Amino acid sequence: MVKQMDMKQVRLSHFELWSAIDALAQRYDLSTSGLAKKAGLDATSFNKSKRIAPDGKPRWPSTESIAKILDATGASLDEFISMVASTSLRTVRQLPLIGLAQAGTGGFFDDGGFPVGNGWDEVNFPSIEDDHTYALEVTGDSMQPLFRDGDIIIVSPNAAIRRGDRIVVKTLQGEIMAKELKRRTSRMIELRSMNNEHPDRVIPVEQLDWIARIIWSSQ
Repeated sequence: MVKQMDMKQVRLSHFELWSAIDALAQRYDLSTSGLAKKAGLDATSFNKSKRIAPDGKPRWPSTESIAKILDATGASLDEFISMVASTSLRTVRQLPLIGLAQAGTGGFFDDGGFPVGNGWDEVNFPSIEDDHTYALEVTGDSMQPLFRDGDIIIVSPNAAIRRGDRIVVKTLQGEIMAKELKRRTSRMIELRSMNNEHPDRVIPVEQLDWIARIIWSSQ
């Protein structure tokens, strides 16, 4: 007798769903690109770079694309859900967590922008490669409507930064802010505010302490 799975116990989070797609490809000896092509989708549909939108929000696979990969491989929905359930049991990391406003005070980061010292709380997050990743809790309304008071953003000091990325910047004066990178030169960076009520910023390079990219948010 096939044991029926209790769907209430399956945690369909962004991480687990994408991990299940990776696991499905591996089970059928395919790369994620090969799985996408086999299902009649664009080869880049399941690339890791496509899983987070440029604004830092998680990008979810559609139910249509999931149906197509199940049809292409012959896997059942129960089989796929089992993969989702199994990935949810993977070990998660406890990331350092601190309020965005508090992060501007001294003693929480080293010269490279890596989290150090005491006073950090912790938040659970699926294991990722950057050991220096940390979490910031948004305070206030200066980043609305993109980020709201109480949202958690995950920040990676080692992630490459490109124009259009959402970033956290700390100045030598202790000011810390989350903005969008408009332009970066050897002399300055131009930052776009997420809230129209707050002006864009231009900061000379010599006034910068560090920059780190936002790779995920709790929205």
